[in-house]
Amino acid sequence: MPTVSRTAPAVLAGVLLLAACDSQSVSPGGDDGRVRAETLCPSDFSQYGNAPSGEPAVTASGTPTPLPLPSADGAAEEGVEVTGLYAWGTGSGCAGVDYSAEFKVTNRGTKAVAYTLTFGFRSASGGAVDNVERTVGPVEPGRYAEGTVVMPEAPGSAPEVTGIDVLKVRGVPADEASSASGPCPKSGVHLYADQGDAAMGLRVVGLHLVNCGTGTYRLNGYPKLELFDEDHDTVDGVRILQGTDQISMATGGSGSPQPVVLRPGEAAAATLAWRNTTQAGDPVNAPYVRVRAKPGARPVMVMPELDLGTTGKLGVGPWKKDETAPVTTPQP
Repeated sequence: MPTVSRTAPAVLAGVLLLAACDSQSVSPGGDDGRVRAETLCPSDFSQYGNAPSGEPAVTASGTPTPLPLPSADGAAEEGVEVTGLYAWGTGSGCAGVDYSAEFKVTNRGTKAVAYTLTFGFRSASGGAVDNVERTVGPVEPGRYAEGTVVMPEAPGSAPEVTGIDVLKVRGVPADEASSASGPCPKSGVHLYADQGDAAMGLRVVGLHLVNCGTGTYRLNGYPKLELFDEDHDTVDGVRILQGTDQISMATGGSGSPQPVVLRPGEAAAATLAWRNTTQAGDPVNAPYVRVRAKPGARPVMVMPELDLGTTGKLGVGPWKKDETAPVTTPQP
């Protein structure tokens, strides 16, 4: 699948943040239902930086230069509003960042939601300068969370940023959010999808499962899948095939299921494969996939962005032990 420049991997979308700030003061929500965060320097960037050797230190103000938004209300998309756009420069108080934006995401639904948001920093001509992904949540129904998204300092010369767009909004039920690391879920496993790969119309995405519990976890078969569209409605009419052999040129998901025994910290993987060929009919897109590692397992919602074209087929390979994955130390 296509990737975007300097965008955090989708597998990290499970690392859910109440606000995208390092230096922050967060309350669970006041009377107005908001989640508050305070910051001088955007997340993952150091304040002030290092003064040049032999030169007097410059006192940094910690304040960027505000830039105008496209409208008084900022850019808005599916409950996400951009509330501020800033340029950072020498002496601004933040090392390694060119631009940042503040945003607010409102949960208009009835369940707590974990969001993955993609923002596009753009130039005066409207061209894309950089796309950046942020995760936010869980956000309770009727409440909103605020955060900051950052465009890192670009090597060499880059166009000047004059605007920002909300390119994509994805949300999953908070109790089904995927995770690649962090505290171990009640299920005893982390389950997530990788960024995938695309070539000549072939799409391949890996599902990964890590036993983060204290006992043995056993698999024997294929992941159980349900497909959903952008509105979270069930996608019908797609054949979910056991194995990837019927997907032209697909590799990595063949073979018969074998028992997989995972000790704490060990991992397994399965392959999703499809083609996005479009012929007669309407193309099918299913950004969300609900995955059960085995019958009766806790469901996890991943976002492989299935663009199935008019093929009507999705191949899923059996679980196999991932001998290449490092054995991790389970976290309580």
